[in-house]
Amino acid sequence: MKPVRETPRILHPPGWPQPKGYTHGMAARGTLVFVAGMVGWNPEGQFETDDFVGQARQALQNIVAVLAEAGAGPAHVVRLTWFVTSKEEYLASLEDLGAAYRAVMGRHFPPMSVVEVKALMEERAKVEIEATAVIPE
Repeated sequence: MKPVRETPRILHPPGWPQPKGYTHGMAARGTLVFVAGMVGWNPEGQFETDDFVGQARQALQNIVAVLAEAGAGPAHVVRLTWFVTSKEEYLASLEDLGAAYRAVMGRHFPPMSVVEVKALMEERAKVEIEATAVIPE
């Protein structure tokens, strides 16, 4: 087992294909930050759009705002879990979704899972994203 360094280290087993838009794993040591599932509403709790990409962008911005409260940023994220109400809508918007992701999170691609769900607790929500981050010691 390789030693864990002070910043998140990407885990990529030899011979595995390079993933697109995420990484297979990360190792990190430090203060853990857990961000609840964020939906695409503004800081006042209002949805400004029913557009999937627009909601995803806002959910990511909400994650960044919570991370900032802990002194963290997008580069500290070591895991994202996406819950989407439509696999088809998610797949159809990958190009625009990628652009929105990079605009908010930069070129930091932690391990991610995407799960299609029947519904989310907020009626208008199309996406909910959970995040885990590690602030180095």
